[in-house]
Amino acid sequence: MGTLFVDKLDPQSGTALEIGSSGDTITIPSGATIANSGTATGFGTAGTNSFSVAGSGNQTSIADNTWTLITFDSENWDTDSCFASNKFTAPAAGKYFFTANLSIYAATDNGNSIAGRFYKNGSGDSQTASQLDLAGGSNIMSLFNWRVTGVLNLAQNDYVELYGKFNMNSGTATAPAARSFMGYRVA
Repeated sequence: MGTLFVDKLDPQSGTALEIGSSGDTITIPSGATIANSGTATGFGTAGTNSFSVAGSGNQTSIADNTWTLITFDSENWDTDSCFASNKFTAPAAGKYFFTANLSIYAATDNGNSIAGRFYKNGSGDSQTASQLDLAGGSNIMSLFNWRVTGVLNLAQNDYVELYGKFNMNSGTATAPAARSFMGYRVA
């Protein structure tokens, strides 16, 4: 193995400079700095594998005290077109952070509860389950908000959905447009 000492490498005019071949490992030693003044491609960039969605109207088809898929029909952003049909599908393996806001209209705040959890590949994840029990007793129409957060380790093509469970003392549950769901890859 030899060492080449130069200050600059230039490819022939109109061509690209290639370092190494397929299967090679290019090592940048500890303490070295990579300075980029051009366009960086192929390096994990901020905002990759992220989405933010919301509901634009009320979701009224919610059975009492039953885990129900929460629907979303408005995208704020979807960097990799990975959110469709009310689920996020991981484009690459990694750890993903998710957060969601659930809302519920209730005829009374006495004896109701709101719960949320993320479902991975169709099964509820117990580590992300979160519940709020309401026991106010003011007997007025109320809007309650509840947040669900979690980090899930996903393989490529694993999918994540948001489910809610609304236990109503009386009447039926409605999830208003205030609901939202977002996530992004952290590692």
